[in-house]
Amino acid sequence: MDEPRWLNENEMAAWRGFVAATNLVARHLERQLKEDAGLSHTQYEILVQLSAAPDGSLRMTDLADRLLTSKSGLTYQVGQLERSGLVSRRSCPSDVRGVFAEITDQGWEALRAAAPGHVAAVREALIDVLTPAQLTALADSLGTVANRLRCRGDRPGD
Repeated sequence: MDEPRWLNENEMAAWRGFVAATNLVARHLERQLKEDAGLSHTQYEILVQLSAAPDGSLRMTDLADRLLTSKSGLTYQVGQLERSGLVSRRSCPSDVRGVFAEITDQGWEALRAAAPGHVAAVREALIDVLTPAQLTALADSLGTVANRLRCRGDRPGD
């Protein structure tokens, strides 16, 4: 059996920085959305994805893929949004197993109301902290990581 490739000091600093930053940014955004809009970050992202779809709706499987979440976790969150009147679900006419999630008028209103505070929180926690060169490096680096994991087929719930 091969020996583990332990992280050197620089690699460990990068890993610890990544873990700390992602957890702290996620916590900051979750708190801001809960306090200001009564939404979880996942619920906000569901509304964003649905609002970006041509007719405001997506199949649940496609929505799960876009959000990089499990189907069961998505079903729970969409159920919460449905109870709040922000999303509705409907059957797929061409596939009895398929279900669409659709943003409602109330969902559009909630998204429009939440977006300014959310983008301000994103700027405060991440964007405005970094120089343009650091942002470019971050986008390139994390894009590379995400693409590699997608190519391997890593998906939540798999």
